[in-house]
Amino acid sequence: MDPALLFVILTVFCSTLFLTAIKRWSSHRLPLPPGPKGLPLLGYLTQLGPLPHQTFHRLSEKYGPLLHVRLGVVPVVVPCTATVAEKLLRNDIKFINRPKNSSAEHVAYNYQDIGFLPYGPKWRMQRRLCSLHLFSSKALDDFQHSRQSELARLVYSMAEQSGKGSKATVDVGKELAECVGNALSLLLVGRRVFEEGPEVEEFRNMVMELMTLTGSFCIADFLPGIGWLDPQGLISRMKKLNQKFDKFLGMFIAEHRAELTSERPKGAVEDGKPCNRDLLSVMLELQENADGEGDKLTDIDIKALLLSMFSAGSDSNSILAEWALAELIRVPDVLSRAQAELDSVVGRDRLVSESDLPNLPLLQAIIKETLRLHPPAPISIPRMAVEDCEVDGYLIPKGATLLLNIWAIGRDPVAWPDTPLAFRPDRFLPGGRHEGVDLKGSHFGLLPFGTGRRMCVGMNLGLRLLGMLTATLVHSFDWYLPEGERIEDLDMEEKANGLSVIRATPLVARPVPRLAPQAYLKT
Repeated sequence: MDPALLFVILTVFCSTLFLTAIKRWSSHRLPLPPGPKGLPLLGYLTQLGPLPHQTFHRLSEKYGPLLHVRLGVVPVVVPCTATVAEKLLRNDIKFINRPKNSSAEHVAYNYQDIGFLPYGPKWRMQRRLCSLHLFSSKALDDFQHSRQSELARLVYSMAEQSGKGSKATVDVGKELAECVGNALSLLLVGRRVFEEGPEVEEFRNMVMELMTLTGSFCIADFLPGIGWLDPQGLISRMKKLNQKFDKFLGMFIAEHRAELTSERPKGAVEDGKPCNRDLLSVMLELQENADGEGDKLTDIDIKALLLSMFSAGSDSNSILAEWALAELIRVPDVLSRAQAELDSVVGRDRLVSESDLPNLPLLQAIIKETLRLHPPAPISIPRMAVEDCEVDGYLIPKGATLLLNIWAIGRDPVAWPDTPLAFRPDRFLPGGRHEGVDLKGSHFGLLPFGTGRRMCVGMNLGLRLLGMLTATLVHSFDWYLPEGERIEDLDMEEKANGLSVIRATPLVARPVPRLAPQAYLKT
């Protein structure tokens, strides 16, 4: 037989077998979850809008609680109810890794940040160090003085402004952002961010840029191959920011190493107060005392961890405390009850301390309700399917991105059947429908810090900061809206701010001191 003819016959035969196999495989392949079609190449990218969590929520009302949306060339799956989220993440090993992300690559030292490290020995080592040495109850107790000091400064500043007249108001979010920024930077590197001086101003601007860029929607993440074009200019900004942070953090590390050689004896005091170290000092000690190379933090690891903590904690707590106060102003009865609880536990002669928090059940319920309605990140940090899996008869293909719509889950009428859109902290109190629900990721209707192995490692610090901020605002002042404004007209619309969602209209209110004069003394 002619060799050319034989080649044609074999080619046709093999092609037929291949196409038949593909057809049979496809006929048994599960369908993808329902969702909108989108545009060629771009998918649904251009239709997400400024508040993607709300867009996904509206789509879920049309297509169902498990959405499939194509963003560029990336298949994205979005669970929007507690039931679907639990089916996917009760055992989250199939979604344990993160997809490619420009900010993690260009800002966080090429995925060395604990949030984006691949699941494996290095991730487990860093997670263990954070849990045991940085964010354990004992570690947080050791560092509480700086947080208490910044809260006293906040109270003094607001009291001083309120003394300027009966119409004096404060921009609550601005005051809280300064307090949290200073408390966090003192905790991490032993410096206050919001102070005078060119060096401090540069560092503050870097932190603000970090929060913007880490939450930015980078098109290159969804259209591979165009990163070099950098159509939004984001990648260039990320690289420049990394260089600036690397310089600053390197300077902090060098200073701390020098100080460690002349460290005061354990338990030393200065001006009658404990000389507490910061977390950078702790990490350098762990680096120095590590038993083996596999358990040793590198300088890059330390820098990436510090970056992660700055980006995750700088704005979320101040934003949440502003939302909490706004909700309480709209429900004066709950605000009055919270003040009465604080007065009974703390009294009116001093400010709240962290040791008071466990004795304030209504305050804890207020925190949970705020996190339910206003989660720090309305859409979770993305996860990636490491293998094909099936949920409710639908295929989640390997490589698909999983975006948990935490905002929608907090409003799920099945998980929250009792007025899900209303601010009702009593639902968490004894006798309430959701008594006993916690924030540790086991109750899938309330996942502000995520769930499973990848849940937020700094949750304990975040809860302490948020609890102290909210308790201090409620305990230290009575709150009134500016003259002429009514409670029912208070704007509660949202606005995107990186990964977080802030108030579209900043909360401006009049604080009136309600404690004994000595509680407002400047520290």
